[in-house]
Amino acid sequence: MGRQIALFSAGLGVVARCAITIACVALICMTLVEAWQVFARYVLNDSPSWTEPVALLLMSAAMMFGAAVGVRNEAHFGFFLVVHVASPPVRAVLVTIARVIIIAIGGLLAYWGAVLLADGWEVRMAGAPLPQGLYFLPICVGGALIALFALERLLVAPAAAPRGEH
Repeated sequence: MGRQIALFSAGLGVVARCAITIACVALICMTLVEAWQVFARYVLNDSPSWTEPVALLLMSAAMMFGAAVGVRNEAHFGFFLVVHVASPPVRAVLVTIARVIIIAIGGLLAYWGAVLLADGWEVRMAGAPLPQGLYFLPICVGGALIALFALERLLVAPAAAPRGEH
């Protein structure tokens, strides 16, 4: 069982590196899109309509993939003071509860992101020739990664305190 968890964790390490790469590329592309928007508006006096929806899509991708990696690295929001002052048995329970809640939230984001993705696929984005449902793809995939990475933390270090606590 331990070998399978180690392989699972190693595989998720590759997925996490891909996710952070996607987040970084999305941020760089968002910067380029916004730079083009400013240049086109103030230099060319011809503001393109596609820059706002594309920038929002890129921001959503950067945020969700970055958040998922933050969950894997346990660098996300939490009540670390409460965990820090708790006794070790209570700390283990609090950390486990937090990870289960994160799994549930990630699952909800993945599910409803998929529902909204499918629901909006036939509608076109205002200003860009892309499906409106595409906005929800990062939420769907990011939510699934959040749940998967929290599950990994639950399996790999079930009673350990978050890394910010050491």
